[in-house]
Amino acid sequence: MKIYKLILFTLLFGGFFTSCSDDTDDAIDKPIVDGRDLTVENFIYRGLNEIYLYKADVPELANDFFPTQTERNDFLDNFATPEDLFYEGLLAPQDRFSFLVDDYVELENLFSGISTTNGISYGLVRYCESCSEIFGYVRYVLPGTSAEAQGIKRGDVFNMIDGQQLTDSNYNNLLAPETYTIGLATLNGSSITPTGVTVTLTKQEYTTNPVLVSKTLDVDGKKVGYLFYTSFTSDFDPQLNAALGEFKAAGVTEFVLDLRYNGGGSVRTATDLASMITGQFAGEIFMKEQWNAEYQVYFESTADLRARLLNKFNTTLKTGELINSLNLERVFILTTSRSASASELVINGLNPYIDVVQIGETTTGKFQASVTLYDSPNFGRLNANPNHTYAIQPLVLKSVNSAGVSDYINGLAPDFQISEDFENLGMLGEPNEPFLKVAIDVILGNRISIPAGVEIFKPVGESGMDQIDYQKMYIDKIPAIIEK
Repeated sequence: MKIYKLILFTLLFGGFFTSCSDDTDDAIDKPIVDGRDLTVENFIYRGLNEIYLYKADVPELANDFFPTQTERNDFLDNFATPEDLFYEGLLAPQDRFSFLVDDYVELENLFSGISTTNGISYGLVRYCESCSEIFGYVRYVLPGTSAEAQGIKRGDVFNMIDGQQLTDSNYNNLLAPETYTIGLATLNGSSITPTGVTVTLTKQEYTTNPVLVSKTLDVDGKKVGYLFYTSFTSDFDPQLNAALGEFKAAGVTEFVLDLRYNGGGSVRTATDLASMITGQFAGEIFMKEQWNAEYQVYFESTADLRARLLNKFNTTLKTGELINSLNLERVFILTTSRSASASELVINGLNPYIDVVQIGETTTGKFQASVTLYDSPNFGRLNANPNHTYAIQPLVLKSVNSAGVSDYINGLAPDFQISEDFENLGMLGEPNEPFLKVAIDVILGNRISIPAGVEIFKPVGESGMDQIDYQKMYIDKIPAIIEK
């Protein structure tokens, strides 16, 4: 599947609307202009005209902008490809996150946690401010993968791929193949030295359980739960709930939620996780949805529809399974600049209710959610046009917490600021790991220990950033289309 834009931060509807706008039949029946098939372009236009959060900021998306279908087709024909139309013709200037794919099957797999990987989650950073050379550092390794089999571990550093130095202009190509060989290096301050050791890694299809590390720590007699959670993947909600159940059974009174590399996922999963952390706020508002003007007016027209805008603390999963709740008044959440979307939603949604102690770096700053639209009469997956597999994922709503807080464009700032030291990443879940140690110091009332003099490297990218589910947040509630 081609990816046409670097994605920074999502909503997935399992199916979509129940009717369609007045000009849908025209758009489908008249896709040919001067011999060119505009079926995909008309689908893109219909979807954005219907439900796009920033519709009002794109004049061409106004309901009365094109008096006739012929004039609309003439506009669509100005763009050489569907990608040009989507990114250059119809997205609002402030939109960094909507995207288009040409293979929605791969998109669906990614939302279910299925991808192709060699097992290393890595970050990429520059040697220095003005350098083109970059190196990678291993953040964690997925079990049962090539990287684990080859002995790669958190904290390993690499700067060569297949004998070539990684740079800001070649890393995409070098890291793309199914199989490649990394050259390991050592890091000493700002000095990167090759060790001469090479490791060959091979990608495979893999389903990631996002509950990667779950353990209960005994800290001076206090039971502290630690969870390293990599993605809000709804298919693994039972595993998430089971982990919280183990904390509950162990008598955990403090909880550290590690979201430092978590780019987001399901809104419902984020709501359920917040309900697992608490439990005493069942039925109260966790997050309110704000849609484009037409849909907002529609939703606010009756009490029943207004309720559709509210995401409340739950007592059960979507499966009906009872949620294991810790009933805590305080939670510690570990973040970096890569923490986005549903990760930020948990922080913002919990803030009005309990003490959220954020440790690490300021988060990405994504408060919007998107939705998968297929080329069918009602934009749902059923009866999608068999002649192509394009889908669009436009932003459709923004999240607002119960206190009215949203629009955190610059991210959510930590209470205790600390950046990772690539020379001393520590082991996830171990009490002396630097981020977790700050949380433990707060729990024990100790003087907060923030490592001084850490070398700060400028990030270039990370594993998974080329995937279309990168830093996304999605929901599965289905509104009805508004007749225009």
